[in-house]
Order: sequence, then structure tokens, then C-alpha cells
Amino acid sequence: MMHCFQGTNASALEKDIGPEQFPINEHYFGLVNFGNTCYCNSVLQALYFCRPFRENVLAYKAQQKKKENLLTCLADLFHSIATQKKKVGVIPPKKFISRLRKENDLFDNYMQQDAHEFLNYLLNTIADILQEEKKQEKQNGKLKNGNMNEPAENNKPELTWVHEIFQGTLTNETRCLNCETVSSKDEDFLDLSVDVEQNTSITHCLRDFSNTETLCSEQKYYCETCCSKQEAQKRMRVKKLPMILALHLKRFKYMEQLHRYTKLSYRVVFPLELRLFNTSSDAVNLDRMYDLVAVVVHCGSGPNRGHYITIVKSHGFWLLFDDDIVEVGMQMTVSERSGAETVFGDVCVWTFSKVGLLSHNLT
Repeated sequence: MMHCFQGTNASALEKDIGPEQFPINEHYFGLVNFGNTCYCNSVLQALYFCRPFRENVLAYKAQQKKKENLLTCLADLFHSIATQKKKVGVIPPKKFISRLRKENDLFDNYMQQDAHEFLNYLLNTIADILQEEKKQEKQNGKLKNGNMNEPAENNKPELTWVHEIFQGTLTNETRCLNCETVSSKDEDFLDLSVDVEQNTSITHCLRDFSNTETLCSEQKYYCETCCSKQEAQKRMRVKKLPMILALHLKRFKYMEQLHRYTKLSYRVVFPLELRLFNTSSDAVNLDRMYDLVAVVVHCGSGPNRGHYITIVKSHGFWLLFDDDIVEVGMQMTVSERSGAETVFGDVCVWTFSKVGLLSHNLT
């Protein structure tokens, strides 16, 4: 059983939003911190307000009873929030945290962890669970029909709703400078990690991500057409745009002279709407526009210290989630906050939704 607490700022939040403006069937609940679990709370809030993800998790909860795993615990948490009688409050995600610590030693302590690392682990774990369940369903179907000896049509794991929501495809293009032959290799991703430089923007970071790199000297490329090593140009392009685009800024960089990771606290301007221009010539939906729906922010000086919060767009206004505290966004726009490190720290993960997908729900 999951207990719900009212929270000291709950009535203030309802007052700030206003009874007439408060979204129907929406709930804004903070999450209790169980000892440096803000990295987890911040990601869970961002995912909860990613509507396609939330709907699929709740649909999973509605299915027949399953053996406990990380996804069932997440479904229980989301269901508890979505079915609360009160509109605002605080919920302890104790069951989910306990399961997370049980399944992965990396999170089985009370030290600060990396929010992006947790996001990556959570999405991949959910996908693995869903793929294994589909595999078991197929095997049970064959056993029931007496077709266990039939050869497997395709051993490749099936795509899940996690892939349908977050998966995009990169293509690594290499052009031989001698014969001009272009070779390409595709690679799927659930989030894009990009480098960060001083005085930059998300658009600039994405362009740098696809900058052309020249392979020469010891780095020459072996061209199968020329049958020899040749100078070449290499670049990464986006071939398939995901439904939900998760962007991660590489703010923690290993410094050789210090023998440790240090944080790059650079100001990065980011838009409320985003269009990717670093796409391949054969990409689908080249002109897709994305709306910003959630931002995960790290406040602090290093990877193993500090604090994570989340800023979420819900029904046209911005909310700040800071563990058990939920507040309506202040007067400044999110774009203006990107440089206010003393207040909001440094953005690490963005979640963008394609325009039109959530507009009828979130605006």
C-alpha cells in the first residue's frame, strides 16, 4: 500500500494554479527523497509528464498480474499518482527505489548518482522486460499449439513501445576522398548525448555533433573500393527522428591533470521549440518540429555531489519539481533560466515531444 501526504506547499500550489485553471484529471505530486535519490525523482517526474510514456506504463498496470519487476513497481507508482483523490500532494516511491537498489548495485547506496545514467538504465530495463514477455508469449503459444519444433522466424528482439517512443536512428557516413565512395552504418539510440562548449546553444551543440571529421595520417580509413587506406571525411547524421527526443549534455568531463571528473558549468541557451537540421538526405519527416516538455537540471559542482530538479511543461504552464516540493514556475521563461546556475544549476537532460503529439493535452 502506498501512502500519500498532503505536503506543506500543496494548498499553495492549488492556489497558484487556480481552481478554474487546474487541469481536469491531472495530478501534481512530489516524490519523497530516500537519501540522495533526487537523480531518480527528477527523471521519474520528466517521464510521468511524457504523455505517451505515462499512458503505456498505466496500460501495463491494467494488464493481468505479473511477477514484480522494475516496470511493475513503476506502474504501481504512476497508477498511485494518477488515481489520487487529491490533485496535489507527496508520494513516497519506496517500492520502486527498493526494487531499483535490489536489481542494480550501482544504485544500491546512498550516494548521488547520475540522472542520465539512471534514465538510460530504466529505459533499457523496461525494453528488456517487454521483449522477454513477448518472447515468453510466443513460446507459450507454440507450446499450446504443439509447434515447438518450428524454426524461429526471426531471432531479433521485437520493438517495444519504449522503442516506438524514444528510438531514433543515426547514420555514420564516411566518404573516401580518393574515389568519392560513400559508405554508411546505422545505429539506433534512445537518447542523444552531445558535447557542450562555452557560450553555446542546443542548436549549436547539435550542429557540432554532426561536424565533418577528416580521417588522415594514422587515422586513415580503409576503403573497400580502393582496397587501401585513404584519407576520408566522416560525419554523423540523424536518419530517423524519434517521437520523443531525449537530449543529454555531457557536462561531466574527465580531466587528466586532475585525475577526476569535473563539471562544465557553461551557459547553454535552449529553445522551447526545436527542429533538427543535422539529418541525412534520406531521413523521414525532415521538417519535424519538437516542443520542449521537460528539463532535468543538476545543481552543484561535481558528478557525485549536488542536487537534481525537474522543470515540466503541463497544460501550458511550467512546474518545478524538487523532490517533495512542487511549485508553479516563476516569472522568467525557461530559456532565461538556462544561465542562472546559482538558482537552477545546469541543464543535463531535455525531453522534446514532436509538435502535434501532445499539443491537445499539454497546451
